[in-house]
Amino acid sequence: QVQLVESGGGLVQPGGSLRLSCVVSGSIFSISTMGWYREVPGNEREMVATLTSTGSTNYADSVKGRFTIARDNDKNTVYLQMKSLEPEDTAVYYCNVHVFGKNFWGKGTLVTVSS
Repeated sequence: QVQLVESGGGLVQPGGSLRLSCVVSGSIFSISTMGWYREVPGNEREMVATLTSTGSTNYADSVKGRFTIARDNDKNTVYLQMKSLEPEDTAVYYCNVHVFGKNFWGKGTLVTVSS
């Protein structure tokens, strides 16, 4: 079965930067659509960024120009580079794999943006 492990969350000041990583097990990474989603109390889990196996990206309007999703197929890892972080970015961030019509999720990593 596919397993995902996120890392890189933590406390960062407003305006700062942080990079999240997600290591994916299995042999399906290179043909999968990868994504980062986030969830805050009282809200639905929302899409932050997605990246297809062919390089197409999609970002939530709230993070365009500030966040960048990338992948390293040799390391089976997807990254979310976050800059100019705002308190509104505080959330639990989840890594997602979509392949063959199925979704796989990590357990999440907490990002807190506060001074």
